[in-house]
Amino acid sequence: MLTVQTRYAVHAEHAKTMSTEELRRHFLVGGLMKPGEINLTYSHYDRMVIGGAVPDGSELVLDKVAETRTDSFLDRREMAVVNIGGDGQVSAGGERYDLKRGDVLYLGKGAGKVGFSGEGRFYLASAPAHKSFPARLITVGESVEVKLGEAKTSNKRTINQFVHPLVMESCQLVLGYTSLEEGSVWNTMPSHRHDRRMEAYFYINMDAENRVVHMMGEPEETRHLIIANEEGALSPPWSIHSGVGTGAYTFIWAMAGDNVDYTDMDFIQPGELR
Repeated sequence: MLTVQTRYAVHAEHAKTMSTEELRRHFLVGGLMKPGEINLTYSHYDRMVIGGAVPDGSELVLDKVAETRTDSFLDRREMAVVNIGGDGQVSAGGERYDLKRGDVLYLGKGAGKVGFSGEGRFYLASAPAHKSFPARLITVGESVEVKLGEAKTSNKRTINQFVHPLVMESCQLVLGYTSLEEGSVWNTMPSHRHDRRMEAYFYINMDAENRVVHMMGEPEETRHLIIANEEGALSPPWSIHSGVGTGAYTFIWAMAGDNVDYTDMDFIQPGELR
């Protein structure tokens, strides 16, 4: 079963007028990880697609998606697959890849239909691509690990970079995930935005009762979303993205836009936020 939701772009001035329910309808992404289904959210921000595939004992196949108007989903796209579950398998281009929890598979433009099987629970992020790059399985040990933050500012965290210039070449997709250390709750603080790229967050590894207060909006007039485990947020180029949790969590970040420079960010210090 394949389900696709479309999210249209929202102007910053329009977002200021939205109620909580309207903000959640436009920017919160939930319901991606349903057993036996592939669920996609097609965003008009840089045409990013995020989604989930949960085989649940049978094989799922991602191929034709009507929203792209191509014969196969990856005809003009690249995609990263993150396994957030047990051992799983992904097949594409005549090859089969074994993904353990935390591993990431990159599939380039023209990879054809993609099959998902095993005990894996797969998070997907895809962006348009103008050139084909080879498929690559990147294990956790092959990612670039960056330590940031301090315990005294409650943002001590580990960033694992996978689809990233320091690891491999892609067209415009950049992806990795960030894990907070025990006692730290803030991600990406000071907050930032980048007018040249959109970004999508997907929060995982949270206890059922915990939540993340995900900050968004323009720095001088912020908004927020309350996000549960395995829910995400779409971040327009005009919006900050930062958050604080009530307990431990990890978030997968994916970006697409004008460049693949991970450090291309415009930081906003806490004293500048309103």
